[in-house]
Amino acid sequence: MPTTAPTAHALSDVTASDSTLRRFLHGLPGVDAVGLEARAASLGTRSIKTTAKAYAIDLAISMVDLTTLEGADTPGKVRALGAKAVHPDPTDRTTPATAAVCVYPDMVAAAKEAVAGSSVKVASVATAFPAGRAALDVKLADVRDAVAAGADEIDMVIDRGAFLAGKYLKVYDEIVAVKQACGDSARLKVIFETGELSTYDNIRRASWLGMIAGADFIKTSTGKVAVNATPANTLLMLEAVRDFRAQTGVQIGVKPAGGIRTSKDAIKFLVLVNETAGEDWLDNHWFRFGASSLLNDLLMQRQKLATGRYSGPDYVTVD
Repeated sequence: MPTTAPTAHALSDVTASDSTLRRFLHGLPGVDAVGLEARAASLGTRSIKTTAKAYAIDLAISMVDLTTLEGADTPGKVRALGAKAVHPDPTDRTTPATAAVCVYPDMVAAAKEAVAGSSVKVASVATAFPAGRAALDVKLADVRDAVAAGADEIDMVIDRGAFLAGKYLKVYDEIVAVKQACGDSARLKVIFETGELSTYDNIRRASWLGMIAGADFIKTSTGKVAVNATPANTLLMLEAVRDFRAQTGVQIGVKPAGGIRTSKDAIKFLVLVNETAGEDWLDNHWFRFGASSLLNDLLMQRQKLATGRYSGPDYVTVD
């Protein structure tokens, strides 16, 4: 049975120095961008209907990290979001709960209270999200505050400036330090902000760097830039976690975030998961959607399958 990321594994020796880490990352196979995008587009044409579609919609609902990351967030808004995560459709209690609610560190306590007694996790962005421009001690304090407030998961952002400057060991050391700050109580998602990494080769390198450093999940983006999750960059990350498990025996999760708004989009991503990484990842312990508006469309489509008609605009709450 695959395990979650340990502190040491078969690739630990590649981090012995900056030069060995650079040699490893730049020794990864180059990405055929045309082939990658063509495969992602081809998988996106698969037709999923009737009972398979109903199953996929429920699975997607169970994988949503219901998210609010706004300066105007209030405890009341977070409590309402938590209630929606636990019972996404109050008129139909067969609707699965979402995987988590994702909030800023100062809202963790309110979120924790709102989902108490349910399966819903509380995730918190940290490390000076979304830019990541802060000293390491500030970032670690951010993480520790969120964990102390009860966060089950931490979504950190890497220092993209350091990564793009080739300072891979600095990025590795920071991820390791954040992982240690999470302790045994919180899983770590490492956000690359793929839209700022410029090339698919960089996304592949960041994926392997994050996994070697001990990430429990690798995540595409913050949702705060122009280019967020795409089928192609998610496919590339799914290939990375598949290959990493084959090499180390360690299973790592994947979280595309930002820009996934419709049931049709979500189902395309589930096809990518199944066809690339395999069925082991078709579970919210290993795959998530970072989203805010996606859940409403999933609920509308779920009700359409059940009743044969779309509900009015007041069927779902506006978050």
